[in-house]
Amino acid sequence: MFVGGGYDLLYSWAKALHVIAVISWMAGMLYLPRLFVYHCDAEIGSKQSETFKVMERRLLKAIINPAMIATWILGLYLAWAGHWFSSGWFHAKLTLVLLMSGVHGFLSARVRDFAQDKNTRTSKFYRIINEVPTILMILIVILVIVKPF
Repeated sequence: MFVGGGYDLLYSWAKALHVIAVISWMAGMLYLPRLFVYHCDAEIGSKQSETFKVMERRLLKAIINPAMIATWILGLYLAWAGHWFSSGWFHAKLTLVLLMSGVHGFLSARVRDFAQDKNTRTSKFYRIINEVPTILMILIVILVIVKPF
C-alpha cells in the first residue's frame, strides 16, 4: 500500500466510503426480496400492492443502484491502489461481486415485473432468493478479511 501523507489518507477515505456503500447495497439487497415476499400476498390493484410498488422502486433507485455503483467505483480504485489485481483471493472476490451484481440485475427486473403486475413467482421463491445475497456477502467478507490464497 502507499506510505506517507496524501495517498494513505485517500486510500483510507476510499476504503471507508467503500464499506459504507457495501453496507447500503447489502441492506437493500436483503430488504428488497422481503418486500417481494409480502407483495406476492397483496391483491393486484390494491392500495397495499401500489404501496409496495412505490417502496420497491424507491429502494432500488435511491439506495440499491447508487450504492452498487459506489461499491464498484471505490472497490476498483482500492484494488488498483492496493495492487490486489494479481491476488488469487481478489479474483475469487471479484467473481462473487459479479455474481452479486447479477442478483442485483435479477431483482431489478423483478421490480419491473411487480410494477407492471406481471410477477409470476411465489413468495416461497423470494424467501429462497433472499438467502443468495447473504451467502455471497459472507463469502466475500471471508475472502477480504482472511485472504486465504
